[in-house]
Amino acid sequence: MRIAELFHSIQGEGEFAGTPTVFVRTTGCNLRCWFCDTRFTSWQPQGVGYEWQDVLEQVLDYDCEHVDVTGGEPLLQPDVVPLTQALTEARRFVTIETAGTVYRPVHADLMSISPKLENSRPPSGIWAERHERLRENRDVMARLCDEYPYQLKFVIDHPHDVEQVERWLRRFPQIADDKVWLMPQAVTEHQLRDKTSWLYELAAAHGWRVSPRLHIELFGNVPGR
Repeated sequence: MRIAELFHSIQGEGEFAGTPTVFVRTTGCNLRCWFCDTRFTSWQPQGVGYEWQDVLEQVLDYDCEHVDVTGGEPLLQPDVVPLTQALTEARRFVTIETAGTVYRPVHADLMSISPKLENSRPPSGIWAERHERLRENRDVMARLCDEYPYQLKFVIDHPHDVEQVERWLRRFPQIADDKVWLMPQAVTEHQLRDKTSWLYELAAAHGWRVSPRLHIELFGNVPGR
């Protein structure tokens, strides 16, 4: 496996925000969101190759129940399957962070899916067309939501982005409103505070939830936190 970083912190987003968690961040991504906050796993991928057993050993060195396998796109890596199986056997609560475009039969207690809307497209260049072509896979999305407990986290940059969420959800009527989280696109505490101020009202109007980004609020947008 190619790993960008492995560290212990708190979960910053979604249902388990505030929970102590070990993060396994893989590197490599099939998409190129313009607002990617871990560009060292996508636009300029960095990382070191490990056997998945070595990654497992490092994770289990922490006395921590929750493990978040993130990226990049972790489901691009075949060894995420035996890793998550071993973590489950070790009684760890496994969350997978994914854009929902790739399927592997991983073991996960929570599939944390961040669908990429039109607002994620890079403005120009070779990646603009490729990103637009790959950012949605309806069959994979439906399968992940059918086979795993899940949450959906939509990145919102402007109020009108909520219209994209509405259009996206109309294609998946099986998704319950309480599984939907709106998450502010922010890499600074100021941006986070400014966007959250209007995001709550928009979410409440639809019966959705607002995800915090505690790691940015507490530490800033830095690796290893």
